[in-house]
Amino acid sequence: MAPRVDPVHTTAELPAGADVVVIGGGIVGASTALFLAERGVSVALCEKGRIAGEQSSRNWGWCRKMGRDLAEVPLAVESMRLWEGMKARAQAETGFRQTGVIYLCETAEEAAKHEAWLGQAKAYQIDSRLIGPDEIDRLLPGSSRRWPAALYTPSDGCAEPEKATSAIANAAFRNGAAILETCAVRGLETTAGRLSGVVTERGPIRCSKVVLAGGAWSRLFCGNLGVELPQLKLLASVMRTGPVEGAPDRAAGADNFAFRKRLDGGYTIARRNANVAELAPDSFRLFFDFLPALVAQWHELRLRVGRSFLEEWRIPRRWALDAETPFERVRTLDPAPSLSILDEGERNLVRSFPAFGRMQVAERWAGVIDATPDGVPVISEVPSLPGFYIASGFSGHGFGIGPGAGHLMADLVMGSTPIADPSPYRYQRFGKG
Repeated sequence: MAPRVDPVHTTAELPAGADVVVIGGGIVGASTALFLAERGVSVALCEKGRIAGEQSSRNWGWCRKMGRDLAEVPLAVESMRLWEGMKARAQAETGFRQTGVIYLCETAEEAAKHEAWLGQAKAYQIDSRLIGPDEIDRLLPGSSRRWPAALYTPSDGCAEPEKATSAIANAAFRNGAAILETCAVRGLETTAGRLSGVVTERGPIRCSKVVLAGGAWSRLFCGNLGVELPQLKLLASVMRTGPVEGAPDRAAGADNFAFRKRLDGGYTIARRNANVAELAPDSFRLFFDFLPALVAQWHELRLRVGRSFLEEWRIPRRWALDAETPFERVRTLDPAPSLSILDEGERNLVRSFPAFGRMQVAERWAGVIDATPDGVPVISEVPSLPGFYIASGFSGHGFGIGPGAGHLMADLVMGSTPIADPSPYRYQRFGKG
């Protein structure tokens, strides 16, 4: 079952042209459209299914600076500033609130790793700090355990995935962006060697710049253009509960569980550090690209061989622009959750916070994460195809840094001073041109 996403205002007629076409209606695509439209740029946002229908509504809802790869920290800092003002900006509820986020440490070794990260992130003046058992008990009452330490960031928080992307897309619409659902982009058109438009299933749109924010679909789209994007899919499972009396209000995670209180009073719960990696043809094509990450994160991955291998093998990797594409055959990735992983996370959580033993599970779902070899997104123009930009590969971090990523992409498209240093996100870092 998929989360129920707030409705979005859409555009009935396909525009003949736009300054920029954004492909993909997740939080990054919607944010890009908003920050471009606010600058008076004509934008068409094309989504093959529904706005926020995939991972942007299926994630945990955490918005954090804490514990990120140092390359992402500046963008996370800027994203938090944007989150703070997004409700007013969008004139709609995003669910964002600064609840604080806590990483509970099982061992002294974990605490040492967090301490090392604090030293490296000191330059960014983040309010993260290590806390001891007494403060943990005060912030997270009701635990059956005496936790030795935790990493705590009071200014981090959460938003509601079912609300936030819709609010941002509606704000883009009010600022003049065309929002097109059930409108798959089949490919790009060029004239005299320059990008001149896109071809959608409804017809062409003239444009000089295109932003691909296609999430787990981005590699497939790029492949038809002859652009190699090293990206694999991971399956993440999540569940939602009703209200739980006596459970903590703050978002927290240990090595084997994570939870946050929702705006509706229930909880979003997951088994932290456990994602399913289904073997697919790309697993072998990209083996050496991802080998270092596989070695480093082996304990976090559950390898699985299933019917998806043959399904992905059958997906065409090249297609003509006048023919149906894979994006029209599968409008929404809606995989079944891993019940074993969710059950494991639930057991771990209840052992540590007994109040959750009274919880009533309302819903379980899964989403597909778009992962890069280094776990850092691509937010970049593709040098071999001027005017074509990629914002993808967020590796499970896209919701929290989505507003900042959209702002940065708008900056790059417009040639403006970037909100954060874009160099860590360059496409060329993979040696693909």
